[in-house]
Amino acid sequence: MISKEVTKQREKQDALDGRYLRMARIWAENSYCKRRQVGALVVKNKMIISDGYNGTPSGFENVCEDENNLTKPYVLHAEANAITKLARSHNNSDGATLYVTASPCIECAKLIIQSGIKRVVYGNSYRLDDGIKLLQRAGIEILHKEIESEDNEKRK
Repeated sequence: MISKEVTKQREKQDALDGRYLRMARIWAENSYCKRRQVGALVVKNKMIISDGYNGTPSGFENVCEDENNLTKPYVLHAEANAITKLARSHNNSDGATLYVTASPCIECAKLIIQSGIKRVVYGNSYRLDDGIKLLQRAGIEILHKEIESEDNEKRK
């Protein structure tokens, strides 16, 4: 039988997961990409230690798609931007949670594994699930959670 304390902790974590995921969605609005805007937050000890959104590398023009509306090959994913931003800071992501609006691709999954992130909460499913499968194989906790609107959260 699950104690009331454990149930209460799970409810608190669920509420935090929803809030951070909504924040990642808002952060995605910074992306100049037209086809899909993705946002990511790295959270450790209830503190946001990094953030990212999909876009071009620093110093490049903020145009993600080519003339055929295909994503340019050098566009960085939100997760990669958040993780590489950590490399330039004094923080580390050991044991952290990554909140991302779309499930990670396999390339981002590799970065997540190597960065020490232990938990991934994502909103929308990407058309390929090889990234999720790799994360599961690495023992990283995965949670697919619909991104709720603020109105839905307030009704709870």
